Amino acid sequence: MDKVVTCMAPVNIATIKYWGKRDEHLILPLNDSVSLTLDCDQMHSQTSVVAGPFVKKDTVMLNGHVMPIETNERLQRCFSLIRKLIKEKKGENCPEAQWNIRVCSENNFPTAAGLASSAAGYACLVYTLANAFDLVTEDLPAIARQGSGSACRSIYGGFVHWKAGKDDLGSDSTAVQIATEAHWPEMRIIILVVNDSHKKTSSTVGMKKSVETSELLQYRVNKCVPERTKDIIEAIINKNFVKFAEITMRDSNQFHAICLDTYPPCVYLNGVSHEIITFIHDYNDAAGHVKVSYTFDAGPNAFLFILEKDLDLFMSELIQVFPSDKSKSKYIRGIKSTNPDQVAPYGFEPKEKDLLKYILVTKLGSGPKCIDNHLIDIDSIKNSD
Repeated sequence: MDKVVTCMAPVNIATIKYWGKRDEHLILPLNDSVSLTLDCDQMHSQTSVVAGPFVKKDTVMLNGHVMPIETNERLQRCFSLIRKLIKEKKGENCPEAQWNIRVCSENNFPTAAGLASSAAGYACLVYTLANAFDLVTEDLPAIARQGSGSACRSIYGGFVHWKAGKDDLGSDSTAVQIATEAHWPEMRIIILVVNDSHKKTSSTVGMKKSVETSELLQYRVNKCVPERTKDIIEAIINKNFVKFAEITMRDSNQFHAICLDTYPPCVYLNGVSHEIITFIHDYNDAAGHVKVSYTFDAGPNAFLFILEKDLDLFMSELIQVFPSDKSKSKYIRGIKSTNPDQVAPYGFEPKEKDLLKYILVTKLGSGPKCIDNHLIDIDSIKNSD
């Protein structure tokens, strides 16, 4: 392999949450989940890969730091599955399966802060490796899933359904696309970053605790999620925003109720998160119609969904309620407003300044893609190694 292969992969945000595994090793979920893939222009992982006899050992760099592969079971599993595919496709004695691999990866957003960095990261790793070894036709979601469960959803753009499956070996636990980003182009996503530091309890640890101790989890898995999954897919297909929004908010609330029902409880939301929830419901009441919805992953940051036609009016109210001393260009990032001088219509009382670190406005996006902006210099590797 005499070239560097570089790819970019998107973040995805679940509207029906994945929480809890039936198999920790294979990362098989207890329930289905549904997600939206975000545009790579605002948030993405970027990964470069080079492999060959000139690479002395497997190496992974993330955001400038060496990741210890020997103690990272998930990284080992992704490398092993890719090498297994190489042998299956190109022959047991194929030299490529014996090559060492060097990986360099960067996120353009905070890692391990509840902003779905692992989903984008592992999807990008697997997609880049597959392109480097000409394996892009294989079942990449199933491999990405074994790096980080939700990574299987970032292999596709638009709206994605991760089917939990029933097979103990995970053969039927994979992601399928419900609709592309072109199906509902009016959808906008607003990310309210409350805290971008590492979260106290990782999703992996939190899920395990919930499976072991939450009495409410099985009711959610067996009763609520199957019904909600069916209903939200129908809402997506029919572009029924009100139905989509209500299901999304209810599922987020229930997910965090499960976290509180865990013993000891996993507390991911904070006071600002609850202020956001109250504001969204107050805004919808004032509008007389559901205009915006929220969801929170395992962290305090809010992900809001709104249609493009309602965006400017809502943003005017949002920045009045959650003001900042930062300049507008630093406080509001991503897609620019088409009517930045829109007057806030409802006059809600402003909160304390700078409760939010920043606001990011984005839209639906496609799945991973190859790019030419490499993070690895192959000549320096050949000379140094």
